[in-house]
Order: sequence, then structure tokens, then C-alpha cells
Amino acid sequence: MLELKGITKDYPAGDSVVHALKGISVTFRDQEFVSILGQSGCGKTTLLNIIGGLDQYTRGDLVINGRSTKSYLDRDWDTYRNHSVGFVFQSYNLIPHQNVIANVEMALLLSGAPKAERRQRAEEALAQVGLAEHMHKRPNQLSGGQMQRVAIARAIVNDPEIILADEPTGALDTDTSVEVMEILKRLSRDRLVIMVTHNPQLAEEYSDRIVRISDGVLISDSNPVDSQVEYLTEEQIQEHAVADARKGKRGMSYLSAIMLSFNNLMTKKGRTFLTAFAGSIGIIGIALILSLSDGAQNYIAETEESTMGDYPLTIQETSIDIASMMTSMMGTAGEAASENTSGEVESKDLVTDMVTSVADGANENDMEAIKKWLDSNPGDINDYVTAIEYSYDTPLNVYKSDTSDGPVQVNPATVMDSLGFSTSGSTQTEMMSSMSGTSGSSYDVWTALLPNRELWDRDYDIVAGRMPESWNEVVIYVDRNDRISDYTLYALGLLDQSDLRGMMADVIAGKRVEEVEQTSYTYDELMDLAFKLVPESSKYAEQDDGTWLDMEDDDAYMTDVVNSAEEVRVVGIVRPSEDNDSGSNWGAVLYTPELMEHMVGLVNDSAVVEAQQGNPSTDIFTGMPFQDSSTDELTMEGIEALISQMPAEQGAQLQAYVDQLRSEGLSDEEIVSAFSRQMSQQTDNATYDGNLEKLGVADLDDPYSINIYPNDFEAKEYVDNLIAEYNDDIAASGEGTEIQYTDIVGTLMSSVTDIVNAITYILIAFVAISLVVSSIMIGIITYISVLERTKEIGILRAIGASKRDVSRIFTAETFIIGFVSGVLGIAVTVLLDIPANMIIEQVAGVADLAAVPVGAGVALVLISVVLSLVAGVAPSRMAAKKDPVTALRTE
Repeated sequence: MLELKGITKDYPAGDSVVHALKGISVTFRDQEFVSILGQSGCGKTTLLNIIGGLDQYTRGDLVINGRSTKSYLDRDWDTYRNHSVGFVFQSYNLIPHQNVIANVEMALLLSGAPKAERRQRAEEALAQVGLAEHMHKRPNQLSGGQMQRVAIARAIVNDPEIILADEPTGALDTDTSVEVMEILKRLSRDRLVIMVTHNPQLAEEYSDRIVRISDGVLISDSNPVDSQVEYLTEEQIQEHAVADARKGKRGMSYLSAIMLSFNNLMTKKGRTFLTAFAGSIGIIGIALILSLSDGAQNYIAETEESTMGDYPLTIQETSIDIASMMTSMMGTAGEAASENTSGEVESKDLVTDMVTSVADGANENDMEAIKKWLDSNPGDINDYVTAIEYSYDTPLNVYKSDTSDGPVQVNPATVMDSLGFSTSGSTQTEMMSSMSGTSGSSYDVWTALLPNRELWDRDYDIVAGRMPESWNEVVIYVDRNDRISDYTLYALGLLDQSDLRGMMADVIAGKRVEEVEQTSYTYDELMDLAFKLVPESSKYAEQDDGTWLDMEDDDAYMTDVVNSAEEVRVVGIVRPSEDNDSGSNWGAVLYTPELMEHMVGLVNDSAVVEAQQGNPSTDIFTGMPFQDSSTDELTMEGIEALISQMPAEQGAQLQAYVDQLRSEGLSDEEIVSAFSRQMSQQTDNATYDGNLEKLGVADLDDPYSINIYPNDFEAKEYVDNLIAEYNDDIAASGEGTEIQYTDIVGTLMSSVTDIVNAITYILIAFVAISLVVSSIMIGIITYISVLERTKEIGILRAIGASKRDVSRIFTAETFIIGFVSGVLGIAVTVLLDIPANMIIEQVAGVADLAAVPVGAGVALVLISVVLSLVAGVAPSRMAAKKDPVTALRTE
């Protein structure tokens, strides 16, 4: 039972108030056909809207099945309209982008009914109004009468208790009007049907009861309810309350909202595509940047991994911070940017900064302890490395076996010296060896093979002969086309270096330099080569006074040394294998690690080394004591003790010098002073350890440098972690020194990576502006869609949609646009990467560089969706707040 008690409705109109309803009180039975008659503007539709919960009364009360609606919340009114009321409008109010059955299902969709149940009940409702065969047509394919019957089917599909019809025949012809009225009459048999009309003939013919309204006041009622006889008992009110509770909460699911919005967007395919494409511009820009950036990062990682054979992890006796040195060489950004306001020209400390940074970054490693640690195979490190190479500070002196033209040094190479570029500076040599990780010079062509002989088969193909099997066997290394550089030929003595000196003299004199004819050699000619191994210690000869003299500049002496030296022969010629990308294109002589070990043994067992080790307090090159071994306060007794310890001839000469000073009348104090001055002039700051190093002495358990060659990039990270654990143990125990090592590839690649990342972030920041613009555009398009679908909003609210449902529909629309924009942007980027990769390969020779990372692609789609949802918040809220009555009047 529906009861209106003193219902008043006022509308503000500027400074005045319009009283649409003036205290309407009327009660309706559960089953009857009631017609409300009255002229246009008398308040009929307003009354109907209040009964249907579309509009709210100003004063009074609407009692539904014994329950007052004064305490109703928005969700209560939404449930009431969805479950208890069905609207039939004069203008049909069907949603144009939905077909017939979808329009009828809408009320069930809002109530959360399952899909199968929705379809069954919608088909049954359409069958009741005689439109079962038209269920898949669009509204614009139906006649006016058919559309009104669809509206009736929609009104009854949820089996409501009340049918509200607002001028249902106002837009129909007579025959069609009769059909519609017959349907309404039939429906009134088991529910309340209230029809608003200004046609008294229809009202008289079909209605059970006629209520007349004039100027907002009820003026007559043909069959009023007698409240003394017809009323609800407490039990009936309770039954209705239980029934209402069983209807449960209603609500549209997210999936339903998405499907509804998708159908609407499909009616405007062109605009939807253009909107999505415009929204994808920013995504395309960022995705392109990320695809190139990620490709560059992957290329850097691949380069780092492929070059690990050339640039291993290097541990040196004295390690240098290469990164600090490079930074100092480029100059600090702060100094370059600071303004000089002194009015004078100031110095800019680049060289000194470089030197101090190198000094500050220099660290001493305990090489003996590190070698012992590595030999213990910590963490099964041998399973993660291809080889561990130990280098020693013993010069590998190799001479040409043929001395007919005098001694010809083959290694260390002297080609650059012949060209006028000195490579003999100690500082330069130390720095070059620090960066190369070897004790030799980067200009040398003699290169050690890795100790892992299995790698030889992997890295080299034998062209002629065989691989070396003993310390005195070497192989010639040529490139893949069996070529060897003239630099290597000059270094090996196959070409005369005097020709280079002549060419450089002509260049300096401005003369024309004739081209040198290309030379070639048979395999047999190269394999007939022989060299002589000359220890550094063999260059020194003992003098008559017991001192030792460097005889390297004495050709006759050196010729004898070379002729008596041990021979090293070429036993094979090799080229890099197909899998070896790290080989030199210059050519080289490859020797086994045993050759260096043999050289160390020759030096350590030499007579000159034994002489120095046998007299550690005296410099064997001068015969004088080392400065650090002499006392600060020299006395005559000390001089006499020193004379007694010296070789006989040297001691006699020194005693004669002392006797001469005494004969000249000098006192012992003056003799000590003169002796101190003379000794300081001859010692030249030599030290015992320095002399041994000069002679090439080394300890096989204490290498000069260690090169670790990881299997791959993951193995490199594992080795890094092992070293970090070693350092942690050292730091925890407080004993020993931590390992300081050089990772040249890692240092260089990390710098490149930082640059790539910086450029990427800057470009993304610029392109992100287009994302913001796209979001604003999507917000505007959604706002336009709200305006276009205002009437649809009113229809949805009339059949029970809540404000949240309406908001959800438009939020779903922005979600679809954002998702399509993101996917479209990624798809376009993938297509654009194809020509981009072709151009990059053509220009840089790098194939398949650009590719959108999967994770970044997913993230960009999510960003597009999120930005679209944010942009649609304001329009969707505006749609939810629209007054349903006003929205229904919108055309």
C-alpha cells in the first residue's frame, strides 16, 4: 500500500518560490489502475516523480507499505526505484546505443542479477509485450508503439510492485494507444499501475480509479481508500519489511559498467580511435625512449660481457683508481663553472689534481696473501672463471737469435722508440701496466697464453705446426685473413727498424716518404724463427773492484750474452677462432706461462743477484753502503769497520783516501765529515729492494698482478661478491689488507650507463608533458560524453542506478580509453622499432637494438590507465550529481 500524507513540493524560481504540489494526501491500493488527470502544469508529473523516488518532496511524508520515507538515504531510494518501481515514459527513453534486449536487461543489470537470469527474464518480459522477435534490433529500427512496449517490458522485468506511466500514449496513434493501454490494464491485475494523462477518455475506459489534480491540489478521487476499512496490519507491515530486506543490496559490477561504456564508445568509433591515438602520443614517445635506452643498456651489458676476455678483473700490487684519474683529467665541473672574480689569471690544477687523485686512490695489495687465498679455491671460484693469470715484475727480454748485425731486441718492443715516441718513462710504464693489468708494456707483441690450456683449443685455430708444449716454444698469432701488422714485423726484427728512423727523419725534414712494399712470408719461414731469452741480470758484469756494471750499451758484450742465451723457437702459427672476438688484429707472439716462470728462475739464480743478496747492506753497483743502512752519526770507528767489510781492492782505496786526509792534517771529525759528503754523492738513494727489482728478481708466490677471467657476466658478479666477502672478513678481523681491484670495463660501462640514464630521464621528462596534455584532453572528451549522455543518466537513475553506478560508468569509459591508448602506444612503438633498428644497424652496425621492455610496456599501459582515470574523476562526479528529473527532460 502506498500512502501520500500532505505532500508539498516547492521549486525556487529566482527570488520567488513555485508551489508545484500543495499538501497532496492520497492512498493507493496494491492492485489497481489509477489515472491522474489534470491540465499541463498542474503537478501531475511532479507527483509521479515523487511517488517513483526520482524527486524529493519538500514537506509531508511518503509511506510505502507502512514505512515512512523521511529517513530514506540515497541508497534506499535507489533500491526502491530498482526493485519496487517501473517507469514508462511518454518519449520512451530507451538508450539508443543498446539493442532492445539490452535495454530491457538494464534494470536487472543494475540489481546485480546473473547474466543467464537477466537474459531469461528479459526475453519473458519482451514476450509479454509481443516483441520477442525484435529483441536484437536497435531502438531506431522500431516504430513508436514498439518502442513504448519495449519501455513497458523494461518497467516490468524486475517484477516491480508499482508501474508509473507518464503520458504513455501521448506520442502514439489511436490503435497503438489501445495496445499499450491493454497491456497496462493487464498488468494492473497483480500490481499498482499509476498513469498520468490529460486524456479523460482513456482514463474513463481503462482506469479503476481517477484522481484529478488542479494547480497542485487534489480536487477529486473517484474511488478513495477508506483508511478505516483498508489498512495494513502490523503483521503485514512486518512481512513487507522482510520482503524488502530479502531484495538485498543492488549495484552494478565493474565489468557491467565496462561493457556498457564499451558499447557506447563503439557507436562513436572514429572519435574513440582519435581520442585513444591522441592519448597514446606520450606513451609512444616514452616507449620509444625506453626501447632505445633499454637496447643501449643491453648492448652495454653484452659489450661488457664479451670484452671480459680482454679486460679481466685485475688485482695489482699497487692499484690505481682509474675512475678518479679520468675525472681529474676531464677537470671538475665545479671549478669549470666557478667564476674568477680576482681580476687576475688563476691557475687551473688539472695535472696536479690528477696526480693527487691517483695518489689518494693508490692502494697496496698483499699479493702473496691474495694468491694463497685464490689457490685455496674459495667458494669454488675455479668453477666460475676460465683462468686466473699471475704476472711478475721480471722483464721478458727477448732478442733476435741472429746477431750478425749486432744484438736486436725483440721484446720489450722498441718500435715506438724508433719512431721517436719514448715509451721508457718509469711513470708512464707503471701507469700503462696499471691499466693493462700486466707487468709489460701495451706496446709489446709478446703475449702470454692463459694457463688454462683448454681455452687454447677454443680461442685459436692452428694454421701450421702445433701449440707450444714446453717453456721454450712459442706460436705466431695472425688475424683471420692470415695477415700480421708491420708493427709486429718490425718488433720481431723481420723488418729493419732503421728504415722507420729514416722515414721519420724524412717526415720531420718535410720530404716525401715513399710507400713501403708489402711483404709476405711462408709458414715455413715464420716457423724457422728463433729467439734468445736474455735475463735482465745477464746484462750486468762484475768489475775488478767487485762492483757490477750495466753492459746493455756494449754491443760486443751483449752479442756474447745473446749468443750464449737459451733459445726459444716458433712451433706453430695460429689465428683466432670464430668464437674468439677478443683477439688482436696486430699479430703477436704467444708464449706459455712456464716461459715467465723459467725467466724468474734464471734471474733469481744469477751471480749478480746472489752477490746483492749476499751483501744486503752494500750497493753492489757502487760499492757503497745503502743510505738507509748507514747510521745517522757516522764515526771513525764506523768507517774503519766499513773498510774491513768491503772487498780488498775497494777497502785499500778507501783506506788510502783516509790516510791522505790525515797526512793533510785533518782531524778525525773533519775526516768523518768529508767521508759523509763523499758517500752521499755516490749512493744515489739506492736501496736493497730497489736493486733486486732493477735486476728483475721476483717471487713466484708474490706476483706483481693477478688477472681473473670470469666465465660470464653472472660469474663476474659472483667473483665480485667473493672479493667483497674476503674484504669483510679482513675488516672484521682487523688483520691484513683488503683487496683493491680494477674493473676497467665496469668503470667505463658504468659511466656510459649513467650518461644513457641521464639522457633517458631528461627525454622522458619532456615527453611526459604530452601525457599530461593527453590526460586533460581525455578529461574534456569525457566531459563532452557526459553532456551527450545526460538523458541516459536520467534513464539509468529512473530504473535504479545509484550515483556510484553513474560515476562508475564514466570511470569505465576513461579506463577503456586509457587502456586502448596504452596498448595502441606500445603497438605503434613496436612497429616504429622496426625501421629504427634498420637505421641503427645501417649507421652503427648494431642489430635489433631497439625493443620495448615487457615490464616497461606493462607499466606504461598502467600509467596510461591511471592518468585517464584521474582525468575522468571530475566529469564522472559531475555525471553522478546530475538531477535525474532534469536529466530526463534533456534532449
